[in-house]
Amino acid sequence: MPCGQPDTGAAPAQYVLGVDVGSTVVKCHVYDRAAAVRGSSHRKVESLYPRPGWVELDPEVLWSQFIGVIKEAVHAAGLHMRQIAGLGISTQRGTFITWHKRTGKPFHNFISWQDLRSAELVNSWNNSLLLKVIHVIFTVLHFLTGNDRYLAPSFLTFSTHQASMKLSWVFKNIHEAEEAAKKNNCCFGTVDTWLLYRLTKGSVYATDYSNASSTGIFEPFTKCWNPTLCNLLSIPVSIYPPVRDTSFNFGSTASEIFGVPIPIMALVADQQSAMFGECCFHPGDVKLTMGTGGFWNVNTGEHLFASRGSLYPLIGWKIGEEVVYLTEGSISDVGTAIKWALDIELFTNVDETAEMAQSTADSEGVCFIPGLQVSGDDPYLCASFMGLKPSTTRNHLVRAILESVAFRNKLLYDIIVKKVHIPLRTIRADGGVSNNSFVMQMTSDLINKKIEKPANVEMSSLGAAFLAGLASGFWTNKKQLKKLRRIEAVFEPQKDSEEYRPAMDAWLQAMKHSPHR
Repeated sequence: MPCGQPDTGAAPAQYVLGVDVGSTVVKCHVYDRAAAVRGSSHRKVESLYPRPGWVELDPEVLWSQFIGVIKEAVHAAGLHMRQIAGLGISTQRGTFITWHKRTGKPFHNFISWQDLRSAELVNSWNNSLLLKVIHVIFTVLHFLTGNDRYLAPSFLTFSTHQASMKLSWVFKNIHEAEEAAKKNNCCFGTVDTWLLYRLTKGSVYATDYSNASSTGIFEPFTKCWNPTLCNLLSIPVSIYPPVRDTSFNFGSTASEIFGVPIPIMALVADQQSAMFGECCFHPGDVKLTMGTGGFWNVNTGEHLFASRGSLYPLIGWKIGEEVVYLTEGSISDVGTAIKWALDIELFTNVDETAEMAQSTADSEGVCFIPGLQVSGDDPYLCASFMGLKPSTTRNHLVRAILESVAFRNKLLYDIIVKKVHIPLRTIRADGGVSNNSFVMQMTSDLINKKIEKPANVEMSSLGAAFLAGLASGFWTNKKQLKKLRRIEAVFEPQKDSEEYRPAMDAWLQAMKHSPHR
């Protein structure tokens, strides 16, 4: 018998599922036509750390968690699986696996986007003469032609977040994967591709444009896997999946999994999904996600914008003929730092932190230097407190951690204003840390802009559901989706940003003198 409530015959399909496979939690929400949550479930993602700096996920554990949250959420909503019109899947980006095409057996665990095994390789490539030559050639081509296809290569830099260097590592170190690739028997997949493959019992092998563009191996302008890059990194081009629209009928789940087939109507990368969930549909719309990491995304419409070392272009989504580009900047250790502070008992409940920070006029010169997880700019940076004194209290430490989030938001916002030549419109925040009123207010003060916070901050799930709902006809168009948005709070600037100048200058100085591993 399928999970959920007893079968009542052909119940109309009046709900959509949005599943978000994040870095720390797998979540499923059941949405009705008003985009209200009717049922939900979540399970913790268990990361594995086989060696220092390595971060992996067990594919079988992730699979059982994924199936489990869907069954639990539908049951919690008091529904039957027949009432589900479609499933949208949002996934963490850059986490990947390779497997044997014939047997379906993985060659290794999922290698997480947080994994640092390629740090030395990334460093040596980013400092190489060859990369400098590539930059010069494509900068000249872009200048002479004005063609956006030359923009991304002119800013090409490698990051430990991306799959490219770690995939190169796989083919250098895992003999079975290398041998299978030579015989055209190796499949590469980000989390979405692998889940789709499993849900359809191996009959559908595909990804979408948002996930592909987040790997660092897919060229966003030409919308193709990059053969030049693959040759440079010795990665076989035969391993990649076909790329489909983001909102698209990918097929249905095998009926034995949930008792009935469920149409899979969207695959989308988590930040792009959150952007869609926030209804940032127009050029200049800005989304700020503060979860495990922090991500600023700007809708740049039909145009690509990039900035060496800070901003990179992505495909937001492709629906039919419409291709929407985003530019993205990221900061590490946002939710991670707060969770770490909880683990070492600086406080007992995350909800206390805003009040603790507000209880003191400043951090009394204490600065928090992030670096608990991979930092895009410097993977060797260590987390640390600087400026500690005998009078330092827990409140000062907590305030210093929260201030570091707001300061980094300010730095990234300033780069966006300078580099993205599109007038910025609304700024919409989501992610767990957007519930922190101190961080939200301080960020608003520093950038001198109002920031909207939605009633439901689980935007990646909602975005996946919206995209699935559009593909299945559950919702008609984006205009209808905009009417479903609910804003819980608006943070408007209350202090002049100059009032923060001494504290921010001290923090910037501390960053310069921070310790390295």
